[in-house]
Amino acid sequence: NGSLTTHVLNTATGLPATGLAIHVAQLQEPGTRWTELAQRWTNEDGRCSPLLAPGQVKAGTYKLRFETAAYWQRLGHPSFYPFVEVVFTITDPEQKFHVPLLIKT
Repeated sequence: NGSLTTHVLNTATGLPATGLAIHVAQLQEPGTRWTELAQRWTNEDGRCSPLLAPGQVKAGTYKLRFETAAYWQRLGHPSFYPFVEVVFTITDPEQKFHVPLLIKT
């Protein structure tokens, strides 16, 4: 069964990005409306529980929104990017999908 996971690393420190909020949305096709499916926060390893667990993954277009400004603000740093969005299409929902992200102020 397919699943969707992520791993976020802070390249400024070389450590995992802990406590970073991630929103998962799916594009409602045809059209341009996004439906939020989940919100997660990264753990001390920069990972979180599956963004979409086995059985939740369907064919379609998805978006991960990483709330980078709030993460950097908590650490006392300005953020060049207020958020990072990664948009991708899943054609085979039986696969396991992993979206890694490297961030730096």
